[in-house]
Amino acid sequence: MSACEVFSKGFPGKLAVQMKLHEYQSKDLLAKYGVPVAAGDVTSDPAEVKAIAERLGGNVVVKAQVLMGGRGKAGGVKLFTNSDDASTFAKELIGKRLISIQNPDGMIVEKVLVTETIDIAQEYYLSVLLDRSLQRNVVMISKEGGMEIEEVAEHNPDAIVKLVVDPAWGLSDFEVRGAVKKANIPKEAAGQMVQMIKKLVRVYEENDADMIEINPCALDANGKLIAADAKVSIDDNALFRHPGYNETSSDSADHPIEAEAMRRGIAYVNLGGEIGIMANGAGLTMQSLDEINAAGGRPANFLDVGGGANAERVKTCVELIMMDPNVKGLLINIFGGITKVDEVAKGVLTAFGEMNVTIPVVARIEGTNVEEGRKILEGSQVIPAATVQEAAKMIVELAHA
Repeated sequence: MSACEVFSKGFPGKLAVQMKLHEYQSKDLLAKYGVPVAAGDVTSDPAEVKAIAERLGGNVVVKAQVLMGGRGKAGGVKLFTNSDDASTFAKELIGKRLISIQNPDGMIVEKVLVTETIDIAQEYYLSVLLDRSLQRNVVMISKEGGMEIEEVAEHNPDAIVKLVVDPAWGLSDFEVRGAVKKANIPKEAAGQMVQMIKKLVRVYEENDADMIEINPCALDANGKLIAADAKVSIDDNALFRHPGYNETSSDSADHPIEAEAMRRGIAYVNLGGEIGIMANGAGLTMQSLDEINAAGGRPANFLDVGGGANAERVKTCVELIMMDPNVKGLLINIFGGITKVDEVAKGVLTAFGEMNVTIPVVARIEGTNVEEGRKILEGSQVIPAATVQEAAKMIVELAHA
């Protein structure tokens, strides 16, 4: 994965892991702004599932509250017509690890959302997100809901209407009505869709979101438009303004190592390759990714140790990288300014001593206290390199060998 691909995943600035909300949190947030959602409640107690289902009349959907794609196909979503069966299913589901194609490592189900079933007559797609190429927030509308929007974009791009939000003036009513009409939303849903879009944009802006997706946006048999499913992610850099989500921020990652990195305060993104990367500063880390790609390797991760990192933090970074069983080699790329090279060297050796690291390690180190750092690494398993290009070529060859 190249640098531009990492940025496209939505990690601005410090490239921290995206703060995603669970479905129940997303729906609670939307409901506060008047967006219609299905009635329901969240619980971690199977006995309470029965009580919730009975209160909703027995016809319910039980959904695993895990932040991963493909939870339905993984067996985490099921419809029921009576409360006893719903409770039995929840008992089997809570504590189970769900595994999907999108998340082969799986995630443990700790809570389930129990909601009333919706008699869906038509499914639409609706989202508000940041378009980085336009540097604007964009509303996306499609008459073809319930499908992966990527598939719709590939096979029928005309089915998706994009409405750019002016950062100074916002959206005018005539613009929203025009976009809904262009998307061929039928008359019985069009007026409700206009109002829902205006509410979603307000939710998006007032809560520092970088994505809100409703799929499906369902028109029920009674002609009511409802957010049948909802995904919301908050800009991680603005999380300090939303302390209520701090408890769930660490499990908002799609990958368990990303979740652990969040708990430890490290900017880490799993990229699925075989070459572990540790560098200081987003720019230097991005360069490392590109040099590994150019050398014929695949980066296993993005990891920025940050400025002024001490030996203990460096040790933590090495531990995170080594949690990935796919890592076959480690590239260390440090240019010390605020970060002192000797502190990095101490942290690396401490981690190696405690973890018995056996994979090849190549380091390009320059900057503050570089001579002291090089002396510390002398005689260790760390192979020095003069340039990033040399280091990348060397670690890829050693890892593949």
